[in-house]
Amino acid sequence: MGGGLLIAGTTSDAGKSVVTAGICRWLVRQGVKVAPFKGQNMSLNSFVTREGAEIGRAQAMQAQAARVEPTALMNPVLLKPGSDRSSQVVLMGKPVGELSARGYHGGRQQALLGTVLECLAELRGTYDAVICEGAGSPAEINLRRTDIVNMGIARAARLPVVVVGDIDRGGVFASFFGTTALLSPEDQALVAGYVVNKFRGDVTLLHPGIEMLRGLTGRHTYGILPYAHGLGIDEEDGLRVSMRGAVRESVVAPPVGEDVLRVAVCAVPLMSNFTDVDALAAEPGVVVRFVDRPEELTDADLVVVPGTRGTVRALEWLRERGLAAELARRAAEGRPVLGICGGFQLLGEHIEDDVESKAGSVPGLGLLPVRVRFAAEKTLARPVGEALGERVEGYEIHHGVAEVLGGEPFLDGCRTGAVWGTHWHGSLESDGFRRRFLEQVARAAGRRFVPAPGTSFGALREEQLDRLGDLIEEHADTGALLRLIEQGPPAGLPFIPPGAP
Repeated sequence: MGGGLLIAGTTSDAGKSVVTAGICRWLVRQGVKVAPFKGQNMSLNSFVTREGAEIGRAQAMQAQAARVEPTALMNPVLLKPGSDRSSQVVLMGKPVGELSARGYHGGRQQALLGTVLECLAELRGTYDAVICEGAGSPAEINLRRTDIVNMGIARAARLPVVVVGDIDRGGVFASFFGTTALLSPEDQALVAGYVVNKFRGDVTLLHPGIEMLRGLTGRHTYGILPYAHGLGIDEEDGLRVSMRGAVRESVVAPPVGEDVLRVAVCAVPLMSNFTDVDALAAEPGVVVRFVDRPEELTDADLVVVPGTRGTVRALEWLRERGLAAELARRAAEGRPVLGICGGFQLLGEHIEDDVESKAGSVPGLGLLPVRVRFAAEKTLARPVGEALGERVEGYEIHHGVAEVLGGEPFLDGCRTGAVWGTHWHGSLESDGFRRRFLEQVARAAGRRFVPAPGTSFGALREEQLDRLGDLIEEHADTGALLRLIEQGPPAGLPFIPPGAP
């Protein structure tokens, strides 16, 4: 087939990732060999492929929906914000430098268009279909000249475009019309139609609006997807859509033991890979919440200090807010704390950072016998090991190199008392290890909590992806979508004035 489709959105967080994943899962269930693609992603939630390339977690999840192994081809450009004004640029899975927003959009972005199109062409030559995800909105007219993720690649690769709108936010018809009307005639010719996302209530009440939209734009609405509670995927850059909430809602079994286990996650600045705690929330009886005040740690049985793109900045934030003192108090009392990646680094004795923050020598919290030195080269790895008598898989994404000076070995880090630290993201997705870890946490916290013996995080994730596929199969015009993928943009789509200025 070699077909393709671009899923754009009226806004960020309109549901592009969900719809892309759902179409991938629906297609693969029809026997279509399909791959996801996003030319440029801005996210602090990333993943390491088997070849050691860093890509957005959303594309890794979409690859799982398509039942294929994720590769750097699926997300050739990844931007990892380090501040409001600059980001690390990851090209084909490897960091190539820091750029300001002005520097990136001022020329570097357009220079990457060739690489993006080469990756897309390679995927289209390998797979029957490639489902591309856009970013933000295609009607961001200030960025159109340098666009390599929305209409820029749609125009260059002649991809049909379907625009997703979140009706739960309101104004979806105006958003569809306005998005289309702000595109140039050449771009509008590729916009085949729309998908309404997160609709609640009687769908027949929406039909008059859908007909009027067709009359105004000459374009088809390819689906009205209902609001589905408990759906979640690995999100790009926020906390609103995460498997943590989705899995917690889907678990109806009561706690196995007499107590629940309360987990508080410190919402540090530039938090990365917060999805690490989703596997904890998958356990019946485990309650996970994100916190930013010291009093919110008081009743927590486990405190997690997650990864961050700004270790030194996160350290300062913990001290400024009084959370650092509370973590030290917990450690002295033998109450469990887990640091992951950047969270592990700041729990150590000392940080030498001339790379990320360029702050030089900085004292850590001193809760683990570890010294950290930031290296110019980023560590990207997919380690496999053993801890607590169980096999563990994870992935590493960090510039900080830890020198462990004592304590008990724990994955690549260490444990001292009830304080644990490791660089390994994703380790809690290993079911046996997670259960043994929670048993130790419950014992240290004095809770009569018992991990459920049969919880499989992988199975729960597959269940979520199947639900996304079901949404497309049951509520989208799949025949029309398949024709778009196979045949490209419909001919004769009308121009909606005024068009791009």
